[in-house]
Amino acid sequence: MRASSGAAAGPVEGALNVDTGERYHEVDPPEALRPWVRKVWTYACPRPSRAVQRIAPDGCPELILDLCDPYEEADVDGTFHLQPHALFAGQMTRPIAIRPTGPVEMVALRFQPDGARDWLGLSLRIATDQRLDMTERLAGLKLPSGDPEAQARHMIDWMEGQRRDDWSIDPLVRAGVEAIHADQPLPAGDAAARRALQRRFLDRVGIAPRTLRSVIRFRRVFDHAMAEDAEGWLDAGLGAGYFDQPQLARDFRRFLGCTATEWAREQVELARAIASQTYKPGGPEPV
Repeated sequence: MRASSGAAAGPVEGALNVDTGERYHEVDPPEALRPWVRKVWTYACPRPSRAVQRIAPDGCPELILDLCDPYEEADVDGTFHLQPHALFAGQMTRPIAIRPTGPVEMVALRFQPDGARDWLGLSLRIATDQRLDMTERLAGLKLPSGDPEAQARHMIDWMEGQRRDDWSIDPLVRAGVEAIHADQPLPAGDAAARRALQRRFLDRVGIAPRTLRSVIRFRRVFDHAMAEDAEGWLDAGLGAGYFDQPQLARDFRRFLGCTATEWAREQVELARAIASQTYKPGGPEPV
């Protein structure tokens, strides 16, 4: 294992709701972690509404640690179960519905789309649409309450201590991920090469290139919708690469389980914070 370097984290981006004490911050990882880690984010809401919140796929697996009361998550039959305090959230191909059970304070590490394979030590395919219990693995990670910058710094230091010399990035998969983020075609190849790349994507990313492209395109809708000159969801969808309103509506149902109007009306707290800060264009660091 590498020793913790204590490297300084990047600048904090975020939002604060003075009335409720709600806060959300994002921090860039140090250079040494950027091939694997995209962001560290922290969120707190001392007085949550207990409303059900819809979370859409964003193309990145995450490691999440709840410092207060964990969320409940809806099963496919609508029954809610308590999430573990520490979890690994793999790639998502469908929305999840969560609701707080009490005061919320959490710290999360967002991996690059293909960056979690070596840390997890398993194929990302087994974690797709799953939340894996990481309570035992994160048992030694103690984070201070109420200080988002210190929380992010501790999380980054801990991950640097986890990093091993044999961690690597598959250059073909990373090139594919970069092409998808740039809305470019994947590298050309014959049928055998395409099948091989798909297998490597499933191992390193957890989903096929085509699915990741759909997720990234849907994520771009939110960035366009929140621009100052936005003229509505259809305009945002066209800017993100959709052909028409029915195509956009299908993906809202696919990735959020509701219409755009319903989501805009219902979004609160963590779902709103993630949408306003996280759904932004930009690919992983080149290898």
